[in-house]
Amino acid sequence: HIKESQEERGTSEKRAKEIAARTVNKERARSGESRTASRTSTKDKKSAYERGGERSHKGAQGPTKDQLYEEAKKKNIDGRSSMNKAELRKALGR
Repeated sequence: HIKESQEERGTSEKRAKEIAARTVNKERARSGESRTASRTSTKDKKSAYERGGERSHKGAQGPTKDQLYEEAKKKNIDGRSSMNKAELRKALGR
């Protein structure tokens, strides 16, 4: 179901398979069928939709340069087109 659903949304077949496999693995981890499980697989009971981006941009790099640029564009920050990622972060007060 998951793979077909993703393909209907326009996701490539390869990506749809990855998402389906991750979902199956997460469900197995939650039910105790898996030998190893990540903390997020077992502790986080909310779906991605319910989380509403709670874990987004929390990686080591944070948001991408394009995401920072779009935010700077919305805030009408001058000179944003010539800024690098660090400069965009600074201009946005991050």
